[in-house]
Amino acid sequence: MPYLKKLEHHIAHVDRLMNIANKAELAECARLLAMNVAHYQMRYGKLPLDETLAMIDVPTPNNEQLELVANGMETMAAALGSVMHGLDGETEH
Repeated sequence: MPYLKKLEHHIAHVDRLMNIANKAELAECARLLAMNVAHYQMRYGKLPLDETLAMIDVPTPNNEQLELVANGMETMAAALGSVMHGLDGETEH
């Protein structure tokens, strides 16, 4: 299951980042991700978040569900990393 390995990798990376991020960085990451969702909704229509949450809240996820969550974790890691390191790549800690 390549998506399961990808998901585990991204979850571990997000966990590491969250453990060293401060409250302001986490808040900025949430704002950045919220703007991404708003941008998507403006271009393509409202996201069915209830359906998405129901789809991933299953005991044994399928490949599509694993891919969705893995891609979400990858996006979160990128957003949090960008906030923590700045857009120029320099660490702000």
